[in-house]
Amino acid sequence: MMLSINIQNYLDNLTFLSLFIGMLAYWTSVSFTSLKSGAKVGFISVCIANLAIFTNLGSRWLENGYFPLSNLYESLLFFTWGITAITVIIERNISISLIGAVTSPLSLFVIGFATLSLPEGMQKAAPLVPALKSNWLMMHVSIMMLSYSTLITGSLLSILFLVLTLGKNVSLQGSSLGGTNLQQVDTRNMSMAVLEGTIPNKTKLGSSDSLSLLETLDNLSYRIIGLGFPLLTTGIIAGAVWANEAWGAYWSWDPKETWALITWFVFAAYLHARITKSWQGKRPAILASIGFVVVWICYLGVNFLGKGLHSYGWIA
Repeated sequence: MMLSINIQNYLDNLTFLSLFIGMLAYWTSVSFTSLKSGAKVGFISVCIANLAIFTNLGSRWLENGYFPLSNLYESLLFFTWGITAITVIIERNISISLIGAVTSPLSLFVIGFATLSLPEGMQKAAPLVPALKSNWLMMHVSIMMLSYSTLITGSLLSILFLVLTLGKNVSLQGSSLGGTNLQQVDTRNMSMAVLEGTIPNKTKLGSSDSLSLLETLDNLSYRIIGLGFPLLTTGIIAGAVWANEAWGAYWSWDPKETWALITWFVFAAYLHARITKSWQGKRPAILASIGFVVVWICYLGVNFLGKGLHSYGWIA
């Protein structure tokens, strides 16, 4: 047991250090365009953090015999693993250091909260309560956590879009349906231009072989949220089936269930606006930013109240 605790502490420290180095490297890459190695160091650091989290969760799974999503500490690890995995996938296909620059601080904060703020007793694995002794634990909780990671990342990119276009009247002319191909482009110069406010107050960005930074952020946000929404839908349905098996009712209007439904409606409105009204740019980004707050309330806010059927395994 002592060996296991030591391994967990080592992996936690490695994850925190890797994310910290990655954050500094990404920020350096964004601030100093001449230092091209910054983004590479950031990417490698995030990969190491992702692997460390995977190893941590895998070791807990092998040691305890059940999927490691039974308490707040494990869920925060899985949540961060999802965010870092999405960051790695994006970075492998598109060279935009701004994405790692905004996801790495979030990942670092979550890991810091999980390892430094949570009591040691909440970080230890404990025997499952009867309601969690089900095969639905892996399916429902893992899918919900992946949906949270995906939706948070997509919403974070929308917030970044709003920050970069603050005070600018930007009109995008790409495809709201995500029909434009995302290619490997170097957007460092464009990102610095936006950060320094050197783009005109009214900018029209049309489709081209090399997408602009703003088009790419808008399109990426839409695609990532478009992936997270069906995950959320599947997770809610799986949860309803599990609830009927465990509590005898598919839906009990538990606070967690209610906020999951609110989250679903917010992102359904976002996707509806993108697909049917061909909204792009600031208006859907505002909707996604609202979703960013709603997901956090659904994920953590409700549980910290200590009320409802979903409070076990979260609040000591």
